[in-house]
Amino acid sequence: MKLVRKADLIEMIGVSETTLDRMVKAERFPPPMRIGARAVAWTEDEVREWIEARKAERTANRDGRRQVGQAGRGNAA
Repeated sequence: MKLVRKADLIEMIGVSETTLDRMVKAERFPPPMRIGARAVAWTEDEVREWIEARKAERTANRDGRRQVGQAGRGNAA
C-alpha cells in the first residue's frame, strides 16, 4: 500500500489545499489517515478510486446529455 502525502495529492487531483480540506469536510473526498503527530496521508488506491468515480460521473453525464440531445433532434425532424 502506497501512501500519498497532501502536497502530492493536491498536485495529483489539481485542487488547492483549501479546496481539498473543504471536500474532505463535506465528505466528497476520502478522509486522510494520520501517519504521525503532524502528518496525514491517503492511500493511493483510495485516491485512484476517487478519480475513477469522477471519470465515470463525467461519462454518465456526457452520455445523458447526448441521449437527450439526440432525442430532441429526432423529434424535431
